Amino acid sequence: MRKIAISISLVLIFASHALLAQDGRTDWHYKLDQELPLLGHRNWIMIVDSAYPFQVSPGVETIETGEDLPRVLRQVLAALDHSIHLTPNVYLDAELPYVTDQAVPGVNAYRQHLKEILQDRPTKSLPHETLIKQVSDTGQAFHILVLKTTLAIPYTSVFLQLDCKYWPPQAEQQLRQAMRNGERPQ
Repeated sequence: MRKIAISISLVLIFASHALLAQDGRTDWHYKLDQELPLLGHRNWIMIVDSAYPFQVSPGVETIETGEDLPRVLRQVLAALDHSIHLTPNVYLDAELPYVTDQAVPGVNAYRQHLKEILQDRPTKSLPHETLIKQVSDTGQAFHILVLKTTLAIPYTSVFLQLDCKYWPPQAEQQLRQAMRNGERPQ
């Protein structure tokens, strides 16, 4: 009886993996699809290189994608663009512009891919250690999804701090100013 139960379990596991691979998508796609509706402002999605550290803050969840970083980034940004409630604030490592192709072959091509993917999106750059600390601190209270890629070039991670798409920062500032002034709409 136990052998039959184990056999059935194995069949179910293999069948579920076959279904996931059927449309060319992997587990990380489904995880993103599952979590995106739950995420909100103050959450993060990070698309990181293969040497990014495994963080142990309670809210940080790391998933190995088995794919290259530009591809994962494109797909995550597309999902966010189709979201009704989220927009990303994009952070890059401040060290990236200083890494040379001589020291790390392929970094120039990566920077070009990144420029094409991000297009006209505003970006901010902070030192890598500052970003890691910010993520660690945020992970104490909020969920962070880390999608680890196969890219083996340093300082190439892309940090997406999620914000509310339908309530821009200017609206929040106006609201706070009105509250300070005691101005309620009629």
